[in-house]
Amino acid sequence: MTCVILAAGYATRMYPLTRDMPKSLLEVAGKTILDYILENLGRAPEIRRLILVSNARFFGSFSAWAKNRTFPFPLHILDDGSTDNDNRLGAVADLAFAVEEAEIRENLLVLAGDNLFDFEIRDFIAFFQTRKADCITTHRLEDPELLRRTGVIEIGPDQRVLTFQEKPREPRSPWAAPPFYVYRRDTLSLIRPYLDQGGNPDAPGHFVPWLLERKPVYAFPFTGTRYDIGSLESYREVDRIFSLRLTHKTDSGYL
Repeated sequence: MTCVILAAGYATRMYPLTRDMPKSLLEVAGKTILDYILENLGRAPEIRRLILVSNARFFGSFSAWAKNRTFPFPLHILDDGSTDNDNRLGAVADLAFAVEEAEIRENLLVLAGDNLFDFEIRDFIAFFQTRKADCITTHRLEDPELLRRTGVIEIGPDQRVLTFQEKPREPRSPWAAPPFYVYRRDTLSLIRPYLDQGGNPDAPGHFVPWLLERKPVYAFPFTGTRYDIGSLESYREVDRIFSLRLTHKTDSGYL
């Protein structure tokens, strides 16, 4: 299985902090967001290579970061050619670019490069292997305001996804669907047709309702929290939470 991390955004809502620094390389409690994700990926033996999609402005930053790291799998950093927020490709278009440029022909794990989460990626992959179908993730959120900022799904008793709304004004359920997906190899050939038919290229969740009309999709329910770092306030809060976690572990003798 290949993993693609989508990290080509410009995070304009977090300027000036991200004007010259990709959001994925911001530090949370002394460690970059990307390093947290890579640690989790390293515990999933099914991952054989990692593709990171950058924009042209931050390609050098990611390349410098990679030189100081060792990885349990080959890492390839792709430059999508965009130079600012006005000419960005969008997450779905970046995914299509990665599939074509890296010639991905195997099952594919897709992660957003600006989200931290408590679940184990290996458990998500095990769920996918059991279902033998395209899978997304889900967790319960009771706050309507938070639901309006993410994907929201309705699911059946067998965890099959019935409906998917991207950032709905009126959420139909408490089941949030963050941007973590596993797609079967035969699904990858559908991404370009989705775009060619006028599909929204921006948020990666826009592809899912289109896919639901063509194939079954299942939702892996996880416990714990997902941290969407989309503003300076949310970044500071996540840094505070993770710093407290680190302090607690140190004081308890866990480290």
